[in-house]
Amino acid sequence: MTSAALDALLADAAVPTSSCGFDVAAGLRRLAAEAATGSPTPEVLRAAQAGQRLGIMCRWVLNTPGAAAHVDRLVQEPPEDRGSTEDSITILPAAERHFLEDRLDIQGAVVFACLLHLTRQPESAQFWWQLAAGAGNRIAAYCLHLHHLVLGETRESQHWYHQVTWAIEEAADTAPDGDFLEGLGTVALYVRRNGSAASAPPPGSLEVEVDRLASRHPSGIVSRPDRRLADRLHDFSSRH
Repeated sequence: MTSAALDALLADAAVPTSSCGFDVAAGLRRLAAEAATGSPTPEVLRAAQAGQRLGIMCRWVLNTPGAAAHVDRLVQEPPEDRGSTEDSITILPAAERHFLEDRLDIQGAVVFACLLHLTRQPESAQFWWQLAAGAGNRIAAYCLHLHHLVLGETRESQHWYHQVTWAIEEAADTAPDGDFLEGLGTVALYVRRNGSAASAPPPGSLEVEVDRLASRHPSGIVSRPDRRLADRLHDFSSRH
C-alpha cells in the first residue's frame, strides 16, 4: 500500500469534530433521561418498596401514644443500672433477653431506633432494633427485615422475617400464616397513598438533638437518649 493510499484511509477513518464546545450539563441531562426510561431490576424495586415501608413504619411508631414516655424510661433508669449498652452485644442470647427485659424499656428501644432511622443514623437504628428484637419485639424484627432488604442483604432480611413469624407462632400457638406482615404492608401502602395524621416526620429540632448525641460517640453508635432529646420528643408528641 502506497503512502498516499494509507493517508486516504486514515483521513476517511478520522472522527469528525465540531468547533463548538461540548455542553457537559446537557450531556448529563441526556444520560439521566435515558437512565430514567430504563426498567429497574426486581431487586431495585424490592429495595425501594422496603425503604418506603420502613419509613412509614418508623413514623407510625414515633407517632404512637406514649412513644415519648417510653423513651423517658431509657433516660430515667437508675445510675447503677446504666451499664454500657454497647457491652450488651457480647452477652449470650438468653442472658441478653433477661438483661433487656430487666434493664430496658423495650418499646422505648423501638421508638428510639425508629427516630434514629428517620434522622439518618442507620447503624445506630439497627443496633437498637436488634436489642428490642432480641427481647421478642415483632415490630423491631419487622423493621430489621425491611432495613436489610433496603441494603440488599437477603440472608439477613430472611433471618428477621423468620424471627417475626416465629414470634407470631409462639404468641398465638398456631402456624404463622403471614397475616401480621401482610397487615403491616397494607397499612404502609394505605398511608403512602393517602397520608395520615399519625405519620408526621420528626422535626428539625429532633434531628439536631440526635446529631448532637451522635457526635459524642466516636464508635458511630448512639448509645442512649438523654433528657434534652426526650424533652424535644415530648414537644413533638404534644403537637398531635
